[in-house]
Amino acid sequence: MLIVFTGNGKGKTSAALGTALRSLGWNRKVAIIQFIKGNKATGEWQFGKFGTNSGQFVVKQFFDDKQYSISEKSILENPEYKKSCKQAWNFAKETILSKKYDLIILDEINNAIHLKLLDENETLHFVETHGRVSAFDIIMTGRNASQKLIDIADMVTEMKEIKHPFQKGVKAKEGIDY
Repeated sequence: MLIVFTGNGKGKTSAALGTALRSLGWNRKVAIIQFIKGNKATGEWQFGKFGTNSGQFVVKQFFDDKQYSISEKSILENPEYKKSCKQAWNFAKETILSKKYDLIILDEINNAIHLKLLDENETLHFVETHGRVSAFDIIMTGRNASQKLIDIADMVTEMKEIKHPFQKGVKAKEGIDY
């Protein structure tokens, strides 16, 4: 299946990680490839350090950044983001073609496509061509999922922000937001 978690509300990566936890519970192998993100002080990165020895669970990032929240402007002004997204995409293609994993999460790839850090047509064509012919599932997360992606997906969930502590100036909380 091709699953998309999108929208302006919190929970896209969290939903993907919840699915990863379920998959791991059934002894499935999970790969998480993070686009744009580069902060190593996150729960998923910390957890990934435990699973990498067994090969059961891997988290890969291609950008080194200390920030939790990044503006579109800062992403577009820094050429390292585009370079890292291309590296992440190349790794994602290798991972998909390897057929070693049962669940592949392309975290924040929707944003990378929206910001034109990756070519939408090439990305979606590859996912549709190679991701649909195998016995594994792909989850694509991030705001601004395109209509093209929504059309080819099997399941799409839009996270809608109704209320969030950030609105009251509360800072991100370890273990909840990262």
